[in-house]
Amino acid sequence: MRATPCVLILAGGLSHEREISLRSGRRVARELVDSGCHVEVRDVDAGLWDSLRSLRPDVVWPLLHGSSGEDGAIRDVLELGGFRYLGSGPEACRLAWDKSVAKSVARGAGLRVPDAVALPHGVFRELGAQTVLTALVRRFGLPLVIKPARGGSALGVTVVQRIGELSKAMVTCFAYGEVAVVERWIDGVEVAVSVVDTGSGPVALPSVEIVADNGIYGYDARYTAGVTQFFCPARLTRECGAEVAATGVAVHRAFGLRHLSRSDLIVDREGLVWFLEVNVAPGMTETSLFPQSVEASDRDTGPLYRRLVEAAVEGAG
Repeated sequence: MRATPCVLILAGGLSHEREISLRSGRRVARELVDSGCHVEVRDVDAGLWDSLRSLRPDVVWPLLHGSSGEDGAIRDVLELGGFRYLGSGPEACRLAWDKSVAKSVARGAGLRVPDAVALPHGVFRELGAQTVLTALVRRFGLPLVIKPARGGSALGVTVVQRIGELSKAMVTCFAYGEVAVVERWIDGVEVAVSVVDTGSGPVALPSVEIVADNGIYGYDARYTAGVTQFFCPARLTRECGAEVAATGVAVHRAFGLRHLSRSDLIVDREGLVWFLEVNVAPGMTETSLFPQSVEASDRDTGPLYRRLVEAAVEGAG
């Protein structure tokens, strides 16, 4: 590796989360430059392959959110070209990307997972919306969480409090994907635990407690400063905090993730920890959860990001 690592950050893409990806890319680039790296930020388009071949970076850091950025496809392409990259491999990304599949993986690892069903748009339409909606409420009760099986940043997600809201919630969800995950609502404290591995094994950073003004941590609550309160470390008992950290590490290992991840969890009123989903490309914006966890761990973000780059170059993590 060169004394000044050369890092190519991939940011942008064509998903609904393009703007968030660009913000993440710019922020990480500044941190890496301040830590002594040579950094270029590149969008994903027809000229990317030529840029990779001419620059020959030490490592590529995909900071792409949404489809192609988190479904493993871009990592497949990087491996075809023999380029080292930071983050999880294609197979692990595919497991994490589909929320219904991720639930099965987490459940298989012995974690608590809310009851849920995955409904393709075609099945919902062919069986009749009202029939399916009535069956959902009979099985899970209310409230319910409706979310696209694939996607991030809470786009297309609705918490349904009353049966009359279900139809609109399903329409909203299907606008972002062909499969809806309908999940039993877990009442409790929403927390996120970030995990890093620079070569010595995965370590959980301080968890972040999320308190949205309207009780729902949706898209605006995630990326509008001042709309949501964050507490890091989360206001949990020592025992519960330890279980949250252990769950984050267990998820990282169960999915075969590398270098970094962020798991979204709920701590219910009895102190039980529930797995919701895991992110292989956590947001890195000024309001994102991963950087908050890094700062609360008394680490500087720039040096940690550089160490993750070095781990990727060395094939560690």
